[in-house]
Amino acid sequence: MQSTSISQLQSVPEFGLIIVGDEILSGKRADKHMSKVIELLHARGLTLSQVEIVGDSRARITKLLEMAFDTSGVYFSCGGIGATPDDHTRQCAAQALGRDLALHPDAEVLIRQRMKDLAKESGTEYQADHPDNIHRLNMGVFPVGAELIPNPYNKIPGFTCEGSQGTVHFVPGFPVMAWPMIEWVLDSKYKHFHQLSNTQELSVIVYGAMEAALTPHMIAIEAAFPGIKVFSLPSVDHPVHGKHIELGVKGAKPWVDQAYQALKQRMIDFGASMGPEMVR
Repeated sequence: MQSTSISQLQSVPEFGLIIVGDEILSGKRADKHMSKVIELLHARGLTLSQVEIVGDSRARITKLLEMAFDTSGVYFSCGGIGATPDDHTRQCAAQALGRDLALHPDAEVLIRQRMKDLAKESGTEYQADHPDNIHRLNMGVFPVGAELIPNPYNKIPGFTCEGSQGTVHFVPGFPVMAWPMIEWVLDSKYKHFHQLSNTQELSVIVYGAMEAALTPHMIAIEAAFPGIKVFSLPSVDHPVHGKHIELGVKGAKPWVDQAYQALKQRMIDFGASMGPEMVR
């Protein structure tokens, strides 16, 4: 296991996810992005810190992106970057950044190549100035200064924008496109953070205690072990353990092991009744 300093751990960015689309909020489609992004991050020793779901409202999308650009962290935004009337994400990103929109020259090359491929597949002649093809170029109109994210599925790129503090990576809403694009971002932009924290979660079942009584012990552990998060998950009707609290710590090895032992000792001194222990 590589040696990792606390300062290195504190430099690992928080990752957030923004999911755009009325179809999610209406129930027409079930979100699949959150569980997949958690999986992709976990495979690289990273974690998801925040998820926001927003409908196709320009005002709400813009407000959410303003928050993302002004908050330290890395965000993935899925959906709304197409060229139909209900796709607003590109325009909202520009508004949130106070930038103009412009056709990205490299995006134009990729989109035109896609159109040529489609014409060839259908046995028709590619017409560069056909109104439909001109309209399709809108999918490459991004905020000025954006960087491209390659799309291995159909060549139509996503894009990345840097804000005053946060970075947002914009990908389509289609999982078949979005997921490999997110993987590309993680592996090309953030590889130096992979497995840096080697995260783990350790917890124990505590019976007969109130969260209020455990809170001072949780605060003390977090103060003693920077970078470690202490959590409590109460349950009132668990089929096996009944009413209980799952009390634990999560963070990077080896500090998580030390913090957990310190937390258990506090529970012993407190006189808590403890049950099974769990490792995740």
